Amino acid sequence: MPVDEKDQGHDDVDGGIITKSSPWSVADTVARLEAVIAAKKMKLFAVIDQSSEAEAVGLDLRDTTLVVFGSPQAGTPVMVAAPLAALDLPLKVLVWDDGGQSKVSYTAPSEIAARYKLGDDLAARLTGINALTDAAVAD
Repeated sequence: MPVDEKDQGHDDVDGGIITKSSPWSVADTVARLEAVIAAKKMKLFAVIDQSSEAEAVGLDLRDTTLVVFGSPQAGTPVMVAAPLAALDLPLKVLVWDDGGQSKVSYTAPSEIAARYKLGDDLAARLTGINALTDAAVAD
C-alpha cells in the first residue's frame, strides 16, 4: 500500500491534493523549485505563468504558476504499466497566491498510484515530489 502523505507532515491533503505553505513569494518559490529540480537532475518540461497569460487577454488571476517536471527514468515504467498515467505525468506543481500566502499544491502520489492501480514498486517512483516540494518551501 502506498505511503499516506498525511502521515508525512504535509500541510494539508484535500481531495487527493497536497498543499504546503511557502514562506517565499510565488516567484521565489518557483525559482527555488526550479533549483531543486535542477539539483536532482530532473527534467524541467515547462513553467507556465498562468496569471501572466490571463493578463495578456485582459483577465485577472491571482499569482499562479504551474511547474511541469519529471524523470523519464522514473515515469516511463509507470506509463508502460499504466498508459493513462501519462495524463498525470510528468508531475505538476502549482505555485499560487492564497490571500498573500504562497502555496504549493500537487496531486498526492498515493492518489496517482490508486487512480492507475500501481503496485508499490511503481508507486514509489512518484513519492520524490514530497521531498522536492519540502525543499522548495523550507526556510
